[in-house]
Amino acid sequence: MSLLDRLKAQIAQDGPIGVPEFFTRCLHDPRDGYYAMRPDLGAGGDFITAPLVSQMFGELIGLWVIETWTRMGRPSPFHLVEMGPGDGTLMSDLLRAGKLDAEFLAAAQVWLVEVSAPLRARQAERLGDAPRWVGRLDEVPAGAPMILVANELLDCLPARQFVRTETGWAERVIGLGEDGELAFGLRALSAQGPSTGSAGPPPPGGEESLPLGAVLESSPAQAALASDIAHRLLTDGGAALLIDYGRDVPEAGDTLQAVRGHQKVDPLTTAGLADLTVWADFPSVVAAARETGAKAGPILSQAEFLLALGIEARAQALATARPDRAEQIARQLDRLVGKAQMGALFKVACLTAPDLSPPLFEDAT
Repeated sequence: MSLLDRLKAQIAQDGPIGVPEFFTRCLHDPRDGYYAMRPDLGAGGDFITAPLVSQMFGELIGLWVIETWTRMGRPSPFHLVEMGPGDGTLMSDLLRAGKLDAEFLAAAQVWLVEVSAPLRARQAERLGDAPRWVGRLDEVPAGAPMILVANELLDCLPARQFVRTETGWAERVIGLGEDGELAFGLRALSAQGPSTGSAGPPPPGGEESLPLGAVLESSPAQAALASDIAHRLLTDGGAALLIDYGRDVPEAGDTLQAVRGHQKVDPLTTAGLADLTVWADFPSVVAAARETGAKAGPILSQAEFLLALGIEARAQALATARPDRAEQIARQLDRLVGKAQMGALFKVACLTAPDLSPPLFEDAT
């Protein structure tokens, strides 16, 4: 029985489920979840991430990590952690940049936080036995400073969705339509409106200024991860770099999407067969980290971040070394920093211990 059929049977028996439960089942069901069974990254797969666009992305993050480690006092050992490391490309490129400083490589203990068995296998093929794998951040041993990198991790954490109706706020749920297929529905809330809690404030102007049909998303999971990371930074020191597509100001909008073969598909008919995401809510992530006691922010665009790190000079150096690839490198550069590409849609935030000011985030509060 497929995941879709099992979800239908469950809902028929127990009633509608919330978007977060559906989201988590689609991605992580041990029998049929997308990441448990069939994650497919790359140009020939379902989606492509920035590290797969160009080596420049991971190399520049590597330079940022080295400088951050230097500002930490060059501790040895320290934990170099990547959460959601995909196929290992980002860490591979980061460590290649790390060869510029032999002491950095000697001090780094590499940990990969990965729940997907197929992706762990791909990471091992690329990185060998150098990393150590865990399923959760709290399984990385405490007691050493940490530099954490996470690219396109927040968007894999579920969000609740609230819809403004004529009778008040309702939570979006997933039930069965008259035809017996999965269908979105609404579950009424109290008259006070959606409770976003630590996952973020309502958009400017107040919830009641939003038009009928407006959708608010709230991700306690994203906020909880930020808080967990902040606690670790307060205890052991260090910094965390979070990169993802998402919002940098509180705003309404339905961002739930399923992607298969680089095309958006219906999430209700492709359960377990497609990647499922929501936008990263960076204002709530930053707020949660600050509430925990860490420094966080400002929120940069990916273009601002990469341009400040010198990606144009790196692209020129690569093109000079390989003139036959100059046009391809130019396209890769545009994909990473162009306003119509990843440059504006993707955002970057940094969470740090109170005594640290990493490059480009010296103004964090």
